[in-house]
This record gives sequence, structure tokens and C-alpha cells, in this order.
Amino acid sequence: MTTPKIFESEYRFCLILWAEEPIKSTDLAKLCKARLGWSKTTTYTVIKRLSDRGVVKNENTIVTALISKEEAQLSELDELMEKRFEGSVPAFIAAFGRRQSLSQEEMEEIRRIIEGG
Repeated sequence: MTTPKIFESEYRFCLILWAEEPIKSTDLAKLCKARLGWSKTTTYTVIKRLSDRGVVKNENTIVTALISKEEAQLSELDELMEKRFEGSVPAFIAAFGRRQSLSQEEMEEIRRIIEGG
């Protein structure tokens, strides 16, 4: 199954949801007002839009995520890899390495991840 696209403002909404779920839609609207400056109507519109795309579930006014934060991040990374690096992991890592100051510890951790341990 393909992970549905989550746009930037929706992702900020999802960050709140992932931290607070399960949550009543009214409480979620209050959090979105405080953290994002959204009106109640905007929050309910985003809940409906994400529900229609299979990202969240709103059942009996309780909102839960159907997509995990990790799934959303991996989907976004896959899209970035395809669009900007033509699917090449080495090209992505080379570009990342040129733009970031990595400590020896971080390089060792990346090496361990790549080697599967």
C-alpha cells in the first residue's frame, strides 16, 4: 500500500496528533489553535481531508492516525530520493555529507546503519 501524501501544513497537524492521540476532535482543535493559529473550521477541514485520504480516522469524535510518523517520513524521503536524486542513495548520501558537518561519532553510526548492525 502506498502511503498517502501529507503536505507541509498537514504534517505539522500530524505532529500534534501523533503526540496526543487518541484525542477528541474538540481538544485537537484547541491544540491547533494554540500551536498553529488555526481556527476550529480549519482543523476540522484538515481532519476531513486527511480522513478522506486514509491518513487519520475520526470515529465518534475521537481522532487517531492511520499512518505513523515513521511511515510519513519514509514516504517523504522516498519521494525526495526519486525527485532530486533519481533514486540514487549514494548521490543522496554524498550531497548530505557535503552539506552537514558530521562528527566522527555520527559517521560511525551511519556506517553501522549501512552495514546493517
